[in-house]
Amino acid sequence: MKLKSLVAALCFVPVLAVAAPSEQDRGAQLRALDWHSGPRVEAIAGKALLKTPDASTLFIDESNSRRFLELTGNLPENGNFIVFNTTNGWWATFSFNPIGYVKDDEKIDADAILKSIRDNDGPANEERKRLGLPALHTEGWYIPPHYDTQTKRLEWGVKLRSEGKEALNYTIRLLGRTGVMNATLVSSPESLDADVEAFKATLTGFDFNPGERYSEFKEGDRVAEYGLAALIAGGTVAVATKKGFWAAIGAFLAATWKFVAAGAIALLAGLRSLFSKRKES
Repeated sequence: MKLKSLVAALCFVPVLAVAAPSEQDRGAQLRALDWHSGPRVEAIAGKALLKTPDASTLFIDESNSRRFLELTGNLPENGNFIVFNTTNGWWATFSFNPIGYVKDDEKIDADAILKSIRDNDGPANEERKRLGLPALHTEGWYIPPHYDTQTKRLEWGVKLRSEGKEALNYTIRLLGRTGVMNATLVSSPESLDADVEAFKATLTGFDFNPGERYSEFKEGDRVAEYGLAALIAGGTVAVATKKGFWAAIGAFLAATWKFVAAGAIALLAGLRSLFSKRKES
């Protein structure tokens, strides 16, 4: 695995303004996580399965993912499942949002959605400041949002800027019967195109459990309060006027919807050692 690629991937994360353990300690704790090497079938949030394709694809469960996020400078939230690709150096988070069945008959107006996201940069950055995170500004689409009616996947990429550095996020929402699986790719601007393709290849092994698939919707099932546009804008488009921006979403938009660059390079020594040992075994 190329060190440059892994450096870029793990540097593309948000940070908390709190004291952190030494880089040596963090490396040791990262090695101690319960990494699963593919090929293997992994359970995600009790809602879906992911068949990891090969030994270069690592997976950790919810408790280990929480610790991974904490050790790499992210908010240690529950409900995340992480995939790490040791060949290309990208990683991705999977989390399930039980908002109900999202109707997919809404027309997507990319310009209007972008304006909504930009309009919310102000209040979002107030919350980021409260959480000790740097301000984050939306610059435009990297890939305009589009929805595939066959796969029931909503995809988009957004250009961000924080502390003078550019960040690119690529997000996929996979629609299910009782909610939406959020899959966010964490990569570097230099390798994002290739990483998106590799990430999509990994997603060919994803499937909702029987009874959770979008096509299995039945009358009487819970229907989400908002549609496709609000999924892209973090849910703010539909609920802001009803419940208040942060009352409805809390810190979700500020904490987990966008990822920004940070300095976590030194902890790579432990990860390099881990991956080398796995390749040799």
